[in-house]
Amino acid sequence: MKAAAFTEPGPPEVLRLTELPDPQAGPGEVRVRVKAAGVQPYDAAVRGGWEPPGLKLGWPRVPGNEFAGVVDQLGDGVTGVRKGTEVLGFTAVQAYAEYVVVPAENITPKPANMPWEVAGGFSAGAQTAHIALGELGIGEGDTLLVHAAAGSVGTIAVQLAKLRGATVIGTASEANQDYLRELGAIPIVYGDGLLDRVLAAAPGGVHAALDGAGGAALEVSLELVKDRQRILTLFEHDKAAGLGIKVIPAGRTAARLAELAQLHAEGKLRFHVRRTLPLEQAAEAHREIETGHGRGKIVLSVF
Repeated sequence: MKAAAFTEPGPPEVLRLTELPDPQAGPGEVRVRVKAAGVQPYDAAVRGGWEPPGLKLGWPRVPGNEFAGVVDQLGDGVTGVRKGTEVLGFTAVQAYAEYVVVPAENITPKPANMPWEVAGGFSAGAQTAHIALGELGIGEGDTLLVHAAAGSVGTIAVQLAKLRGATVIGTASEANQDYLRELGAIPIVYGDGLLDRVLAAAPGGVHAALDGAGGAALEVSLELVKDRQRILTLFEHDKAAGLGIKVIPAGRTAARLAELAQLHAEGKLRFHVRRTLPLEQAAEAHREIETGHGRGKIVLSVF
């Protein structure tokens, strides 16, 4: 199979289109013929040499932890899944490839009206947002501050919080202010004076914050939110324990993903794919995500 792989850690350029043996589904596993795979900072960390906890990776290494495609092989003991089923799913690595093997419980059927590029990049951002709002206890009457609200996690977090009855203030660049309004957020431009702008937009105070930017954004959150257990950072992991704030726990499941995919199918969740690149341009995709800017998601097409 073809895969975007690397043989040593390094900059985006170490990712190259490579021929690797086709993986085979073992007991309890399925093999998926990948149609699309999402790209995110997690993958860039893997490319830089980071190993996800509990995994010992060999060489060459293939990044990618979310995908969509067609089940084409069933391992022993797998029931309730048929070959030919269109699915979306999640893993830790290996998704930047023509085939990926995962436990059968890591996939869920793809809604017929969900485009492949959306399905390929949907799992990580959608599940992260859903888990985060649960950790923060977001509900009716809350005012939630979302930093980096135009990104893939922020986009879903804004919409899910609105569905729960919360008021959402979202920070983003000037170019993304109208986009946030369309999602239902009160848009705020990040940068100098952010604290004052948020206070003006939320005269009743801010009850919780989801930090997808770190740095000054987190500092503003600490000033605004009284209960630090209602601040969750996706960025400043090393500082979280000392500050008494939360980080994302494990929690991705097929059931959670199915619920979110159904909301998308029903038109209750929008998901923006800003750019789709062929698998052989994985390095370009990594260069773009490492700028830290941009609306929605970048996806690799593996057709």
